[in-house]
Amino acid sequence: MDPAERAQAARARVPRIDPYGFERPEDFDYAAYEEFFSTYLVILTKRAIKWSKLLKGNGGVRKSVTVKRYVRKGIPLEHRARVWMAVSGAQARMDQSPGYYHRLLEGESSSSLEEAIRTDLNRTFPDNVMFRKTADPCLQKTLYNVLLAYGLHNPDVGYCQGMNFIAGILILITKNEEESFWLLDALVGRILPDYYSPAMLGLKTDQEVLAELVRMKLPAVAALMDGHGVLWTLLVSRWFICLFVDILPVETVLRIWDCLFNEGSKIIFRVALTLIKQHQEFILEASSIPDICDKFKQITKGDFVTECHAFMQKIFSEPGSLSMTTITRLRKSCRATLQAQS
Repeated sequence: MDPAERAQAARARVPRIDPYGFERPEDFDYAAYEEFFSTYLVILTKRAIKWSKLLKGNGGVRKSVTVKRYVRKGIPLEHRARVWMAVSGAQARMDQSPGYYHRLLEGESSSSLEEAIRTDLNRTFPDNVMFRKTADPCLQKTLYNVLLAYGLHNPDVGYCQGMNFIAGILILITKNEEESFWLLDALVGRILPDYYSPAMLGLKTDQEVLAELVRMKLPAVAALMDGHGVLWTLLVSRWFICLFVDILPVETVLRIWDCLFNEGSKIIFRVALTLIKQHQEFILEASSIPDICDKFKQITKGDFVTECHAFMQKIFSEPGSLSMTTITRLRKSCRATLQAQS
């Protein structure tokens, strides 16, 4: 069978809409995906059996070396919501505040907050059939409720663009409004503090931390950026704001989030460094600012990021040692520099 026939046959077998409701893009490589998924399915089946044994009975999931190892190898979809809720602390918060989410929605609202959220509803996952107005049920209403409740819960943040994509993924995985709210609270309030506040100081800090890590680990790439005067925010702000949603393939994003909820924001740096290191030679071919920007878009596509299991193994080996002590130290110095500048 020649490549064209193989592609045609794969297209007939692989559904055009993925398990999460996303339409596959026009240039989607069905044959490569089918080849990857046939091996990944074997891994998923093995992992599902191991997770089922671990989660037997009604005992909660507690952070441990075993759970960390299991999470890094991927949480099966049927257990993902439960594990995210447990390891992030969202379940404990929800249990401590029964009815709180519904009270937020029934209480006094804010017209400016409502308007800001409504503006972004149609822009959230236009390629996902479940978020279309024609869908039944349409997840836009669920998304609106989760974002409104969060804005009322945390008025210092309110609503910020990017949160719609994050909440959207949480809704697709949990299929539960209240759990999505508490997971959003875990991310915005604790795991990524200050990413979405009006000044976005946490976000700006972490972009500068990535720049410092690249300087330490990939000096040739740092020299290229400095030589062209490229601001890192131009290249990676969406990586941080959207936590790779709408940037990397959905399955890969979910595997990253498995670790993000369990291990914290350090994972974002591991992913970013791996993408840059893996494509270092390709990036170094760039000869202008538009060229650099284009290469940074291209490195988030292709087999390397689609093959999520191998990709996740790489993020824990490629960047080398990356301690929380180092990140905390860099955050402190980068934040001080940013505050001095402003």
